[in-house]
Amino acid sequence: MTEKKKVLFVTQEMEPYTALSEISAIVRKLPEYTQSNGMEIRVLMPRYGTINERRHRLHEVVRLSGMNIIVDDDDFPLIIKVASLPGARMQVYFLDNEDFFKRKSVFTNDEGEPFEDNADRMVFFCKGVIETVRKFGWPPDIIHCHGWMTSLIPLYVREAYRTEPLFQNSKIVYSVYNTSMDKSFSDSFVAKASINNLEENDLNAYVNGKGINLHQGAVTYSDALIRGSEDLSESVEKLVQDSGKPVLDFKNEDEFLPAYLDFYHSLLEEEEAVER
Repeated sequence: MTEKKKVLFVTQEMEPYTALSEISAIVRKLPEYTQSNGMEIRVLMPRYGTINERRHRLHEVVRLSGMNIIVDDDDFPLIIKVASLPGARMQVYFLDNEDFFKRKSVFTNDEGEPFEDNADRMVFFCKGVIETVRKFGWPPDIIHCHGWMTSLIPLYVREAYRTEPLFQNSKIVYSVYNTSMDKSFSDSFVAKASINNLEENDLNAYVNGKGINLHQGAVTYSDALIRGSEDLSESVEKLVQDSGKPVLDFKNEDEFLPAYLDFYHSLLEEEEAVER
Protein backbone atom coordinates (compact mmCIF):
# COMPACT_ATOMS: atom_id res chain seq x y z
CA MET A 1 0.00 0.00 0.00
CA THR A 2 1.38 3.40 -1.02
CA GLU A 3 2.07 5.68 1.92
CA LYS A 4 -0.05 8.82 1.99
CA LYS A 5 1.66 12.07 1.07
CA LYS A 6 1.84 14.57 3.92
CA VAL A 7 0.94 18.25 3.63
CA LEU A 8 1.71 20.72 6.41
CA PHE A 9 -0.39 23.90 6.36
CA VAL A 10 1.09 26.83 8.26
CA THR A 11 -1.21 29.83 8.41
CA GLN A 12 -1.68 33.10 10.23
CA GLU A 13 -5.48 32.97 9.84
CA MET A 14 -8.27 30.42 9.49
CA GLU A 15 -12.02 30.46 9.70
CA PRO A 16 -13.84 30.09 12.09
CA TYR A 17 -11.03 30.98 14.48
CA THR A 18 -10.19 34.35 12.93
CA ALA A 19 -12.23 36.93 11.04
CA LEU A 20 -13.18 36.37 7.43
CA SER A 21 -10.34 37.25 5.08
CA GLU A 22 -8.86 35.98 1.84
CA ILE A 23 -6.41 33.80 3.77
CA SER A 24 -8.84 32.51 6.41
CA ALA A 25 -11.41 31.48 3.79
CA ILE A 26 -8.87 29.56 1.68
CA VAL A 27 -7.30 27.77 4.64
CA ARG A 28 -10.70 26.78 6.01
CA LYS A 29 -11.43 24.72 2.90
CA LEU A 30 -8.03 23.65 1.55
CA PRO A 31 -6.79 21.22 4.26
CA GLU A 32 -10.14 19.46 4.42
CA TYR A 33 -10.23 19.09 0.63
CA THR A 34 -6.62 17.87 0.56
CA GLN A 35 -7.36 15.28 3.24
CA SER A 36 -10.51 14.09 1.47
CA ASN A 37 -8.38 13.47 -1.62
CA GLY A 38 -6.08 10.98 0.04
CA MET A 39 -3.39 13.07 1.69
CA GLU A 40 -2.45 13.29 5.35
CA ILE A 41 -2.52 16.83 6.74
CA ARG A 42 -1.55 18.93 9.73
CA VAL A 43 -2.62 22.54 10.30
CA LEU A 44 -0.73 24.93 12.58
CA MET A 45 -1.65 28.53 13.44
CA PRO A 46 -1.22 31.02 16.32
CA ARG A 47 -3.65 30.96 19.25
CA TYR A 48 -4.66 34.62 19.28
CA GLY A 49 -6.45 36.06 22.30
CA THR A 50 -9.44 36.67 20.04
CA ILE A 51 -10.06 32.91 19.82
CA ASN A 52 -12.61 31.74 22.36
CA GLU A 53 -11.15 28.53 23.77
CA ARG A 54 -14.37 27.35 25.36
CA ARG A 55 -16.51 27.90 22.28
CA HIS A 56 -14.02 26.20 19.98
CA ARG A 57 -13.09 23.54 22.55
CA LEU A 58 -9.35 24.05 22.52
CA HIS A 59 -7.35 21.96 24.93
CA GLU A 60 -3.65 21.67 25.63
CA VAL A 61 -1.60 18.84 24.13
CA VAL A 62 0.69 18.17 27.07
CA ARG A 63 3.05 15.85 25.18
CA LEU A 64 3.80 18.65 22.67
CA SER A 65 3.96 21.56 25.12
CA GLY A 66 6.82 22.42 27.43
CA MET A 67 9.38 23.72 24.94
CA ASN A 68 10.99 27.13 25.25
CA ILE A 69 11.59 29.26 22.15
CA ILE A 70 14.38 31.84 22.28
CA VAL A 71 13.58 35.20 20.69
CA ASP A 72 16.09 38.04 20.97
CA ASP A 73 17.94 36.21 23.78
CA ASP A 74 14.79 35.74 25.89
CA ASP A 75 13.07 32.40 26.57
CA PHE A 76 9.35 32.10 25.90
CA PRO A 77 7.34 28.95 26.74
CA LEU A 78 5.50 27.33 23.84
CA ILE A 79 2.10 25.85 24.62
CA ILE A 80 0.40 23.66 22.01
CA LYS A 81 -3.38 23.38 21.92
CA VAL A 82 -5.67 21.51 19.58
CA ALA A 83 -9.28 21.67 18.44
CA SER A 84 -11.47 19.68 16.07
CA LEU A 85 -12.69 21.77 13.17
CA PRO A 86 -16.51 21.98 13.28
CA GLY A 87 -18.15 20.00 10.50
CA ALA A 88 -14.91 18.36 9.40
CA ARG A 89 -12.93 15.32 10.44
CA MET A 90 -9.69 17.18 11.06
CA GLN A 91 -7.80 18.92 13.83
CA VAL A 92 -6.08 22.28 14.06
CA TYR A 93 -3.04 22.86 16.26
CA PHE A 94 -2.55 26.24 17.93
CA LEU A 95 0.76 27.70 19.09
CA ASP A 96 0.25 29.77 22.22
CA ASN A 97 2.29 32.06 24.44
CA GLU A 98 0.94 34.57 26.92
CA ASP A 99 3.46 37.31 26.08
CA PHE A 100 2.81 37.20 22.34
CA PHE A 101 -0.80 36.17 21.85
CA LYS A 102 -2.87 37.00 24.92
CA ARG A 103 -4.34 40.23 23.55
CA LYS A 104 -7.74 41.05 22.13
CA SER A 105 -6.71 41.82 18.58
CA VAL A 106 -4.57 40.00 16.05
CA PHE A 107 -1.95 42.29 14.49
CA THR A 108 -2.87 45.88 15.45
CA ASN A 109 -3.83 47.82 18.58
CA ASP A 110 -7.05 49.76 19.25
CA GLU A 111 -5.76 52.66 17.13
CA GLY A 112 -5.09 50.37 14.18
CA GLU A 113 -1.32 50.60 14.57
CA PRO A 114 0.77 47.41 14.18
CA PHE A 115 1.98 45.89 17.44
CA GLU A 116 5.60 46.82 18.09
CA ASP A 117 6.48 43.18 18.73
CA ASN A 118 4.97 41.70 15.55
CA ALA A 119 8.46 40.73 14.37
CA ASP A 120 9.13 38.91 17.66
CA ARG A 121 5.77 37.18 17.41
CA MET A 122 6.58 36.01 13.89
CA VAL A 123 9.99 34.63 14.87
CA PHE A 124 8.43 32.80 17.83
CA PHE A 125 5.66 31.36 15.67
CA CYS A 126 7.86 30.22 12.77
CA LYS A 127 10.48 28.57 14.96
CA GLY A 128 7.73 27.10 17.12
CA VAL A 129 6.08 25.53 14.06
CA ILE A 130 9.27 23.74 13.07
CA GLU A 131 9.97 22.53 16.60
CA THR A 132 6.39 21.27 16.89
CA VAL A 133 6.67 19.31 13.64
CA ARG A 134 9.89 17.80 14.98
CA LYS A 135 7.98 16.71 18.08
CA PHE A 136 5.33 15.18 15.81
CA GLY A 137 8.11 13.18 14.13
CA TRP A 138 6.11 13.80 10.98
CA PRO A 139 8.02 14.44 7.71
CA PRO A 140 5.93 16.70 5.43
CA ASP A 141 6.17 16.19 1.67
CA ILE A 142 4.77 19.68 1.17
CA ILE A 143 4.87 22.69 3.50
CA HIS A 144 2.31 25.28 2.40
CA CYS A 145 2.72 28.72 4.03
CA HIS A 146 -0.11 31.26 4.13
CA GLY A 147 0.45 34.87 5.17
CA TRP A 148 3.37 37.17 5.96
CA MET A 149 3.61 35.74 9.49
CA THR A 150 4.79 32.44 7.95
CA SER A 151 7.41 34.04 5.70
CA LEU A 152 10.41 32.89 7.77
CA ILE A 153 9.45 29.22 7.47
CA PRO A 154 11.15 28.74 4.05
CA LEU A 155 14.43 30.23 5.32
CA TYR A 156 14.38 28.27 8.56
CA VAL A 157 13.65 24.95 6.85
CA ARG A 158 16.33 25.47 4.20
CA GLU A 159 19.05 27.01 6.37
CA ALA A 160 18.52 26.89 10.16
CA TYR A 161 17.23 23.28 9.99
CA ARG A 162 19.01 22.14 6.86
CA THR A 163 20.34 18.99 8.57
CA GLU A 164 16.96 17.97 10.02
CA PRO A 165 16.02 14.64 8.37
CA LEU A 166 12.27 15.37 8.58
CA PHE A 167 12.56 18.17 6.01
CA GLN A 168 15.04 16.66 3.56
CA ASN A 169 12.38 15.91 0.94
CA SER A 170 9.94 18.71 1.73
CA LYS A 171 8.74 21.04 -1.01
CA ILE A 172 7.93 24.52 0.30
CA VAL A 173 4.99 26.38 -1.26
CA TYR A 174 4.45 30.05 -0.38
CA SER A 175 1.12 31.68 -1.17
CA VAL A 176 1.71 35.35 -1.93
CA TYR A 177 -1.07 37.62 -0.67
CA ASN A 178 -1.37 41.39 -0.94
CA THR A 179 -0.88 41.96 2.79
CA SER A 180 2.23 42.34 4.92
CA MET A 181 3.36 44.10 8.08
CA ASP A 182 7.01 44.55 7.13
CA LYS A 183 6.76 48.33 6.67
CA SER A 184 6.44 48.55 10.46
CA PHE A 185 9.50 46.33 11.10
CA SER A 186 12.72 47.92 12.34
CA ASP A 187 16.27 46.95 11.39
CA SER A 188 16.45 44.87 14.58
CA PHE A 189 14.30 42.26 12.82
CA VAL A 190 17.35 40.77 11.11
CA ALA A 191 19.13 40.11 14.41
CA LYS A 192 15.99 38.71 16.04
CA ALA A 193 15.27 36.36 13.13
CA SER A 194 18.82 34.95 13.11
CA ILE A 195 17.97 31.82 15.08
CA ASN A 196 20.10 28.74 15.74
CA ASN A 197 23.36 29.18 13.83
CA LEU A 198 22.11 31.74 11.33
CA GLU A 199 24.15 34.90 10.79
CA GLU A 200 22.54 38.24 10.01
CA ASN A 201 23.88 37.94 6.45
CA ASP A 202 21.69 34.86 6.02
CA LEU A 203 18.70 37.23 6.19
CA ASN A 204 19.87 39.32 3.22
CA ALA A 205 17.01 38.07 1.06
CA TYR A 206 14.56 39.67 3.51
CA VAL A 207 16.11 43.13 3.13
CA ASN A 208 16.01 45.53 0.23
CA GLY A 209 17.09 49.14 -0.16
CA LYS A 210 13.88 50.37 1.46
CA GLY A 211 13.89 48.14 4.53
CA ILE A 212 12.45 44.71 5.36
CA ASN A 213 10.72 42.75 2.59
CA LEU A 214 9.18 39.55 3.91
CA HIS A 215 7.71 38.40 0.60
CA GLN A 216 11.12 38.74 -1.07
CA GLY A 217 12.75 36.45 1.49
CA ALA A 218 9.97 33.87 1.39
CA VAL A 219 9.98 33.78 -2.41
CA THR A 220 13.76 33.30 -2.43
CA TYR A 221 13.70 30.21 -0.20
CA SER A 222 10.47 28.57 -1.41
CA ASP A 223 10.29 25.88 -4.09
CA ALA A 224 7.00 27.05 -5.62
CA LEU A 225 4.61 29.98 -5.39
CA ILE A 226 0.88 30.58 -5.55
CA ARG A 227 -0.74 33.92 -6.28
CA GLY A 228 -3.13 33.92 -3.34
CA SER A 229 -4.47 37.39 -4.15
CA GLU A 230 -5.74 38.42 -7.57
CA ASP A 231 -4.12 41.84 -7.35
CA LEU A 232 -0.54 42.04 -6.11
CA SER A 233 1.51 45.20 -5.93
CA GLU A 234 3.81 45.89 -8.86
CA SER A 235 6.92 45.11 -6.79
CA VAL A 236 5.53 41.83 -5.44
CA GLU A 237 4.31 40.79 -8.87
CA LYS A 238 7.83 41.37 -10.21
CA LEU A 239 9.23 39.18 -7.42
CA VAL A 240 6.93 36.35 -8.46
CA GLN A 241 7.61 36.73 -12.19
CA ASP A 242 11.39 36.92 -11.74
CA SER A 243 11.62 34.05 -9.24
CA GLY A 244 12.14 31.25 -11.75
CA LYS A 245 9.99 29.05 -9.52
CA PRO A 246 6.86 27.12 -10.54
CA VAL A 247 3.92 29.52 -10.08
CA LEU A 248 0.21 28.80 -9.84
CA ASP A 249 -1.85 31.77 -10.94
CA PHE A 250 -4.68 33.17 -8.85
CA LYS A 251 -7.79 31.00 -8.82
CA ASN A 252 -11.25 32.13 -7.79
CA GLU A 253 -13.40 30.47 -5.15
CA ASP A 254 -14.84 27.92 -7.58
CA GLU A 255 -11.49 26.86 -9.02
CA PHE A 256 -8.82 26.95 -6.35
CA LEU A 257 -9.32 23.62 -4.57
CA PRO A 258 -8.67 21.23 -7.48
CA ALA A 259 -6.05 23.61 -8.91
CA TYR A 260 -4.06 23.66 -5.66
CA LEU A 261 -4.26 19.88 -5.38
CA ASP A 262 -3.02 19.44 -8.96
CA PHE A 263 -0.18 21.86 -8.15
CA TYR A 264 0.84 19.73 -5.16
CA HIS A 265 0.84 16.61 -7.31
CA SER A 266 2.97 18.27 -9.99
CA LEU A 267 5.59 19.19 -7.37
CA LEU A 268 5.58 15.71 -5.89
CA GLU A 269 5.89 14.08 -9.31
CA GLU A 270 8.82 16.37 -10.06
CA GLU A 271 10.51 15.25 -6.83
CA GLU A 272 9.91 11.58 -7.63
CA ALA A 273 11.35 12.05 -11.12
CA VAL A 274 14.51 13.57 -9.63
CA GLU A 275 14.84 10.67 -7.21
CA ARG A 276 14.58 8.15 -10.06
